[in-house]
Amino acid sequence: MRRVVITGMGIYSCLGTNLDTVRDALYNGVSGITTDPSRRDQGFRSILTAHVPEPDLKSVLDRHQRAFLPEEGKYAYCATADALRQAGIDEDYLLKNDVGILYGNDSSAEAVIRSTDRCRMMHDTTMCGAGAIFQSMNSTITMNLGSLFKLRGINMTISAACASGSHAIGLGSVLIREGMQDVIICGGAQETNIMAVAAFDGISAFSMREDDPTKASRPFDKNRDGLVPSGGAATVILEEYEHAVKRGATIIAEVIGYGFSGNGNHIANPNFEGPVQSLEMAIRQAGISRSEIDYVNAHATSTPVGDASEAKALYKVFGEKTVPITSTKSQTGHEMWMAGASETIYAILMMQNGFIAPNLNFETPDEDSQHLWIPNQRLDKPFDTFLNNSFGFGGTNSSLIIRAI
Repeated sequence: MRRVVITGMGIYSCLGTNLDTVRDALYNGVSGITTDPSRRDQGFRSILTAHVPEPDLKSVLDRHQRAFLPEEGKYAYCATADALRQAGIDEDYLLKNDVGILYGNDSSAEAVIRSTDRCRMMHDTTMCGAGAIFQSMNSTITMNLGSLFKLRGINMTISAACASGSHAIGLGSVLIREGMQDVIICGGAQETNIMAVAAFDGISAFSMREDDPTKASRPFDKNRDGLVPSGGAATVILEEYEHAVKRGATIIAEVIGYGFSGNGNHIANPNFEGPVQSLEMAIRQAGISRSEIDYVNAHATSTPVGDASEAKALYKVFGEKTVPITSTKSQTGHEMWMAGASETIYAILMMQNGFIAPNLNFETPDEDSQHLWIPNQRLDKPFDTFLNNSFGFGGTNSSLIIRAI
């Protein structure tokens, strides 16, 4: 069977806009969470958010190219350009080879709302703007990056709620294993504007712990009261192993397992049977025993029900405190559509540097998390195999297993 490796990574998040800065933030337990008081004026219950600076692409892309990119598209462009550079893939290579793109994205709310508001106000559809259609479609990332980077392979957006970025990597690995592509750009992006998350605030999904923003995201902690919205973009370059060796690429890690499932019940409330199925499928495909997994980056978003169901699933699969489990969302908040991709990169950075970032704010276990090994301080611990979980609304589950090489 063809092997699938990672040869490039790029990240644009609240922890930093390059790999070195993000690595240092993870190592030092830095939180990217803050507040945005202007949200109160818009009727938000919670003003907590993670700060992600919007990139200035004027020196990189022309006016027409920028007009087609929504906020999350700008993040994705930066992350992808960095990942391609690290992989040693230049414009000449892209022109001569069929490189694909699978990217997770499940909204482009701001672009839709702004263009619709202009149309309603002016009673003229031409006032939507020439770039509105390309910004507002869910496939905005793949259509824009496919054009900007001259990609001729598979071009598809994966819309699977908060598992989108993880499924993009998993499905990319399947296509490469099956011999249908040699190189695929995979990742996930999430807009951070208030229009993207108003409905989440409306269902009381967000933490109200505004007095100390860095304490708000507390995965698995008994006193968690909701997630903190975040965003940005993350890109990994997936490549067939022999192909990467032949062109002299530096191989970062190998994707050895991908598992998925659907919960098949409530649209919003998770269960633990679905995640268990996803975890066990990933382990079977990897062809390893569960004892060989050295670290788990949990999906845990800091919501009461979601964390509890995942804790039950992890306990069933791994048993009592057998493997260190943390959620990097304690530092980043919930990066939603990008989370599966960004957390893959976070865990690889830890693996490369021999540490496990702390699960910040884990002070009091509850009846479910008490069975898990959840370090709230950094562990200086070398490891070479990890599992990353991503779950989403509608009961979509994805689990990835990555190994050092």
